[in-house]
Amino acid sequence: MKRTLIHHATIVNEGTRFAGSVVIEGEKIKEVLRGDTCPSVPCDEAIDAHGAFLIPGVIDDHVHFRDPGLTHKADMATETAAAAAGGVTSFMDMPNCNPQTTTLEALENKFADAEKKCVVNYSFYFGATNSNADLLKQLDRSRVCGVKLFMGASTGNMLVDRMETLRRIFSEAGMLIATHCEDQNVIRRNTEIFKEKYGGDPDISCHPLIRSEEACWASSSLAVRLAEETGARLHILHVSTARELELFEDKPLREKRITAEACVSHLFFCDEDYKVLGTRIKCNPSIKTRQDRDALRAALRTNRIDVIGTDHAPHLLSEKQGGALKAVSGMPTLQFSLVSVCELVREGVISMEQLVQKMCHAPAELFQIKGRGYIRPGYQADLVLLNPDCEWTVTPECIESRCGWSPMEGRIFHSKVEKTIVNGSLVYSDGRVDKSHRGQALFFER
Repeated sequence: MKRTLIHHATIVNEGTRFAGSVVIEGEKIKEVLRGDTCPSVPCDEAIDAHGAFLIPGVIDDHVHFRDPGLTHKADMATETAAAAAGGVTSFMDMPNCNPQTTTLEALENKFADAEKKCVVNYSFYFGATNSNADLLKQLDRSRVCGVKLFMGASTGNMLVDRMETLRRIFSEAGMLIATHCEDQNVIRRNTEIFKEKYGGDPDISCHPLIRSEEACWASSSLAVRLAEETGARLHILHVSTARELELFEDKPLREKRITAEACVSHLFFCDEDYKVLGTRIKCNPSIKTRQDRDALRAALRTNRIDVIGTDHAPHLLSEKQGGALKAVSGMPTLQFSLVSVCELVREGVISMEQLVQKMCHAPAELFQIKGRGYIRPGYQADLVLLNPDCEWTVTPECIESRCGWSPMEGRIFHSKVEKTIVNGSLVYSDGRVDKSHRGQALFFER
């Protein structure tokens, strides 16, 4: 069995950093060595990681790969190449594709397709609807990452708005419920007000006023109340306001049944950026104020925000034309998520250890992923070599996503992914993705 030594690295793992080496044997981590300790067995090849951080592969709990049915925007092959280029070794994909992942057949078809296409590791949410609650008990909890519940309408129109259905889903899901929380009545009322004032497609600057703080709070607080009443395991996605942070406890992840995700988009942008980027940063929930952004950043230093995801949602630029109502919502950020959060490290917002906790360890713990998310002997060798001192600029030529653009274009970053290893195989190195590699389905210990 092939053995690879990664040596002279600064290993960041489980809240510490130290100089050391890692031995990979086949798909798994064989040894984690401190200092100049030599491997117990000879290795077939060596990777010199001098000057680089060695961290676990990023696990993104929230992507939209548009596959099947919307593959003019993206598909599993193109977006997992983008993932590998960005140091993301595992992902969990949403059900609002075509057909929607709301039947057992559609779910199985998606897993079968992923086995043929995905460069990195994968799992899929099952989409809850107003009429499919009977299927929830039939889901294989060891294979399905969670149940996705749209408590606000977004791309794909999978809104669940019947209170009796919501109560049933919270009571009977029997696994993690991941929610998109925006109150549709509030959005509808705001939409009519702004259309009356500004016409049929108000300027993009109106988007955070239409999909407002009130809309987010009303829906998120309802989700928390339902979870508390039923004992459900709730994970609220893409928290976008300072006010919502009041809903979450600042205590260790293992002690919580209600958790929260912040996305790179809401951590990186604020409403001032609409002036330059326009609808390129239109997403649901909307990008809100600088005060909201800064509160989310501060929460990363606590346990109120548990994980960082992306809500990676590619669209063609032609579909992003229009204003607050006509331009589609969503942006591609997956390939640049790790280096974006590295900028927060550089600015002193969080530490490198906290980055690894929120992007690698916590997703593995929160979803109870088997054998991933940490640099430990016996775990799958999902690893990233990150150069923490390399200035570079995002150009269209480096973008792997099929949509061909990013709101990060022209942005100067100061860290760079050098190598990404998935299940012991080098899938990204020095600007090239090995697109012949195939990832594995994630398994969950529940």
